[in-house]
Amino acid sequence: MKFELEPYHRNLSDSDLIEDLKRVALELRKNALTNIEYNRFGKFYSSTLRRRFGSWFSALEKAGLEKTRNLNITDEELFKNLEEVWTKSGRQPRFSEMHKPLSKYGGSSYQRRFGRWRKALEKFIEFINNEKPENVAEPSEESAKFRRRKTKRSISWKLRFTVMRRDNFKCRFCGASPAMEPGVFLEVDHIVPWSCGGETELENLQTLCLKCNSGKSNT
Repeated sequence: MKFELEPYHRNLSDSDLIEDLKRVALELRKNALTNIEYNRFGKFYSSTLRRRFGSWFSALEKAGLEKTRNLNITDEELFKNLEEVWTKSGRQPRFSEMHKPLSKYGGSSYQRRFGRWRKALEKFIEFINNEKPENVAEPSEESAKFRRRKTKRSISWKLRFTVMRRDNFKCRFCGASPAMEPGVFLEVDHIVPWSCGGETELENLQTLCLKCNSGKSNT
């Protein structure tokens, strides 16, 4: 039996370590890795990465991977991320699509929180469809000059998503959609401008692309 020393990794560059972390994730087809998985398939040891980057989570973050656990993410943060993915895709997202750069959080985060991907989608729809008013106007001197306003000028992200879903995530003027053209950015606009007495209600809101909304006047 021949005795040999284990490889000495102290002089490795940060990029060498991160590239190997990415390689293992790619080979395992995973958006996140545990240190046990890396120790089994990596060229180095997870302890090496922890010492170099301060923690295992920091190493994952530098590699663009999802943290294996994050107890500080709120349900609303997960829902807001899902809304953004849904808007960009123009349809209901699939579990396999929930990864960077499209999604901030991986599908596994939703599974851990809600038990199943389908259950996460159901909870999201329930949250979006919550009828609790979010745009009730607060009394102000400015509004009193004209008439009592029923709603605030600002559009909540929940109402914004509802409007875009109704409009099939397309600009109502030109039909542009992020699903067809990744560079397209959609906005929600008041049909009757707020300055002209329009309210922030579903019936008075429309989806426009940034280009069309920029060229729209308050007439």
